[in-house]
Amino acid sequence: MGLLAIVLGFWTLSPAAALSVVTKTGYWCILGTSIWFGWTLYRLGRMDRPWLAWREKFPPGAILLVLGCGMILLVHERFGFKILMDEIMLLGTSMGMHFDKHPLVPVRGHDLQGAFQLIDGRLDKRPLFQPFLVSTLHDLTGYRPENAFVLNSGLIFVLLGLAFHVGRKLAGHMAGILAVLLLTTLPLLAQNATGGGFELLNLVMITATLALGIRYCERPDLPSQGALLLTSVLLAQTRYESALFLLPVGLLLMRAWWRNGRPLLDWSTVFVPLLFLPVALHQKIFSARESAWEMASQPGFERPFSLGYASVNFPHWLNFFFDTTGEHSNSIVLSVLGFLALPFMLLWVVKTLRSAEKSGPVPVAHAIFAIGFAAHSLLMLFYFWGRFDDPVIRRLSLPLNLWLVLAVVIVASQFGRFKWTWPVLLGLTGIGLFSASLPAMARHDYSMDYYVGRETEWRREFMKAHPEKDYLFIDPDALTWITHKVSATPVNQALDRKAILLFNFKNRTFTAFYAFQRYSVDTATGALTVQHEYDLGPDYELETVWERRFTPLTVSRISRVVSIREGGASATPPAAPPPAKELTPAEREKIRQAYFEQLIKRLP
Repeated sequence: MGLLAIVLGFWTLSPAAALSVVTKTGYWCILGTSIWFGWTLYRLGRMDRPWLAWREKFPPGAILLVLGCGMILLVHERFGFKILMDEIMLLGTSMGMHFDKHPLVPVRGHDLQGAFQLIDGRLDKRPLFQPFLVSTLHDLTGYRPENAFVLNSGLIFVLLGLAFHVGRKLAGHMAGILAVLLLTTLPLLAQNATGGGFELLNLVMITATLALGIRYCERPDLPSQGALLLTSVLLAQTRYESALFLLPVGLLLMRAWWRNGRPLLDWSTVFVPLLFLPVALHQKIFSARESAWEMASQPGFERPFSLGYASVNFPHWLNFFFDTTGEHSNSIVLSVLGFLALPFMLLWVVKTLRSAEKSGPVPVAHAIFAIGFAAHSLLMLFYFWGRFDDPVIRRLSLPLNLWLVLAVVIVASQFGRFKWTWPVLLGLTGIGLFSASLPAMARHDYSMDYYVGRETEWRREFMKAHPEKDYLFIDPDALTWITHKVSATPVNQALDRKAILLFNFKNRTFTAFYAFQRYSVDTATGALTVQHEYDLGPDYELETVWERRFTPLTVSRISRVVSIREGGASATPPAAPPPAKELTPAEREKIRQAYFEQLIKRLP
């Protein structure tokens, strides 16, 4: 079955046919896999009967710790869409799954006599597990964009509970407490726990796979094997690069089969490889659409992965992990302790794998999973956009941060004979939390860098102020409005199909037409110039309604369309301005800082 899945997934179907299959069957495949996974967990629960010894495994103090730390991570951040493209696209996919049971991002959607209808959609490159879970919340509670926040709010407690469990299995309750506290010191985790992305689910699935891998090492039976395989399928359906964790899962299976003298096979084990078929088919989107790699977002790069990128990325990694200003949502205490522990943990991994028969099942599972974490970290190091101090890319460091937590716990467990080991580490973590992490969360400097996310929240403020939603918005990011059940069209469509918009404008199909635009500020004169992708041309007469300045050099504006001139003057988009001289990040920052300093001096 595994060979059949490989042949069908990678060689048999063309990219277009593969994407068509995912479009028609993707929702039902992920639904079936999730139900099957839930059934295997139920079987494990009946076998282990954890409720009989829950006080020993999860004492009331540990439960209160998980609840308290989870609340700390949630209350210091504002709920909202933090990374515009990823989170809104995921929400759009969940919308398509909820309305039509197809994993399509809506391209067109309109309010038709009080009922919002999705008219057209497109398959997105992002995996389907997170949108499926959000769509399930839509199914149970009604469609609300905020269901993405509800999911992540619940997942933060699941993650902390799993971290405690994994740490406790390795070195007792103190190790579990340390793992929870170290995660709590990470502002980046709080930022994602209150957003709408799939990063938190990815951490949960990685930790759950590790926990089930530990269980499989302890009791290599068929129910454990089925649960481990199914969680690895769902992990591969969470983030693209998380398929790398199939490597440690495969090594765990091979080790158990070798020790048993034969493969452990039943019908579920035989057919599980076919569940990876949707993953393989979905990956063909990168062949069908070259833009899926988003290479254009970072000029100067020709390949998505290269060994040479390591020399570019590594200094940015150091800038992220060891920043002490609070501008990069890192945890300085976790970075210091983690990177001190990491070399010793790698030595421990080699030692543990060399003497696997004597090391015990829990250390062996941790050592094997370290291979997956190492592979993931190297992939990010060789990624063309792997600079962790970039506001958009910081979230990709979360699996490495999780590995640092495990490294600290693992190395500390080797010094268990020293009675002060755990109190000292817990004390240092507490000091880091209260002296660095909580102040950084309070200042939110790391959120200010990504002004696009704050613009998205501003759009949502407009929707709350205008709850009737019977208007049409012209915006390059039309999907933001569509996912909130507001009729919208991108700027290029407003230019190419001006006659259609004019017809609707004259016939009052919508109570109002609005346009979202972003303007660049001339540092010398203060004059505003509309950015090319927001330029509607001279045929659209606009009247400013809302205006806000999110950066010193840009102004965001929401305007009402007062009139649309007839004729063909703007039938085609205006020509793009000639390319400006490419500035280095240092040059851009110097210009921005100089302008900002002058602005501060001129304040009343």
